Amino acid sequence: MKTGLVITAHPGDFVWRAGGAIALHAKKGYRMKIVCMSFGERGESQFAWKEKGATLESVKAGRKDEAERAAKLLGAEIEFFDCGDYPLKLTEAHFDRMVDIYRELNPSFVLTHALEDPYNFDHPNAAHFAQETRIVAQAMGHKPGAQYKYSAPPVFLFEPHQPEQCNYKPDLLLKIDEVWKEKYEAFQILAAQKHLWGYYERVALNRGIQGSRNTGVPMTYGEAYQRLFPTVAEELA
Repeated sequence: MKTGLVITAHPGDFVWRAGGAIALHAKKGYRMKIVCMSFGERGESQFAWKEKGATLESVKAGRKDEAERAAKLLGAEIEFFDCGDYPLKLTEAHFDRMVDIYRELNPSFVLTHALEDPYNFDHPNAAHFAQETRIVAQAMGHKPGAQYKYSAPPVFLFEPHQPEQCNYKPDLLLKIDEVWKEKYEAFQILAAQKHLWGYYERVALNRGIQGSRNTGVPMTYGEAYQRLFPTVAEELA
């Protein structure tokens, strides 16, 4: 079975930025796994904190429930690292677990954050973590004797909230028309961030228009990705 791995700092990130890719590949038979590094309990839960009697634990529990339901709707499994939020606090145990996941899953591709984001340092920190563990997973000297089959996968960076401020230049527009319904339903699970539903619908529509104009392929909804490493081809057709 082919597999795909999504490494995200917060629950909302995998829904807004990669929900279409997750649902699309799940429908194609891929095993899709999300590693969610935090519950977004501090910086991604504005509406949850406005509820009377809200505590850190109650907000985390609510966001965990939202993330699990969104992942299930999109057709993915999810694992939480509970690294804290604003900032992420990664440990050696988190690092080792991520290496193990790479080796266990041997993903066909990885989706993660842009390399820069002056508005949210959790995002590039998660991207750096995804890249470093991807490389270390290749090292035979890390946990020598382990039995696994692993080839370092291509990495695609999903779109940040303000791409023009993040030196983000997408080179792939993914058509997600057939799974837009699932992606938007996942939006609606994220009650703690309802102010972003309309924003990310407009982003998907804009990328759909760009995809149609650039390729001539009819599409309404799209997601943008930036490939981190070059691809290999035998011709430029």
